[in-house]
Amino acid sequence: MSLGTALLMQCSKPSGWLGRVNLWSMNRRHSKVTAWGLKHVSIQNRDTILDVGCGGGRTVARLAAMAPEGKTYGIDYSEESVAASRRANRKWIAAGRVEVLLGSVSHLPFPDRMFDLVTAVETHYYWPDLNADMQEILHLLKPGGKLIIIAEAYKGGKYDRLLQRLEKLPGIMNYAHMSVSEHRELFSKAGYSDVQLFEEYDKGWICAVGGKRG
Repeated sequence: MSLGTALLMQCSKPSGWLGRVNLWSMNRRHSKVTAWGLKHVSIQNRDTILDVGCGGGRTVARLAAMAPEGKTYGIDYSEESVAASRRANRKWIAAGRVEVLLGSVSHLPFPDRMFDLVTAVETHYYWPDLNADMQEILHLLKPGGKLIIIAEAYKGGKYDRLLQRLEKLPGIMNYAHMSVSEHRELFSKAGYSDVQLFEEYDKGWICAVGGKRG
């Protein structure tokens, strides 16, 4: 297996030294698209927020800073990611402002109607059952709460041809390669309301937002 293929496989579930390298890289590379995406939701001081697939933890830290009187949770099914995210958020964890857990998007260990906002940055491609996992998140949202998905890869986007080639590499995990309209349909079928899609084609970025009816 080539180093490139090995790194791509690490995107889904980082592990070992290669996973740590990939988490550092993702923290750096995803910062700008995350900042752009989060401009499309309103975050209040006291919000309770969940970052699904928290990776290296930079998004968790960003969210904790944006909701200084609230609490931010991160969850990831990679032990390496959980460890990295906890390291990146030591001060917030010590202050009781952040909690990072090991777990799957398909079985989120939280009560219904807990979160004002759920974020998912560069992760929904790999979810085991997209529709069911979207519904799992919907249960956790407060009435009026929102889910935002932020990504820099989608069907019909700037890097579409490259992504199609990557999908064909041997050993690459299942990957949800969806268009703008398919993202909209994904939210609507799962029961979200007021679905909005934002696209920054020149940068290859997409952002989808859906809410829970009040």
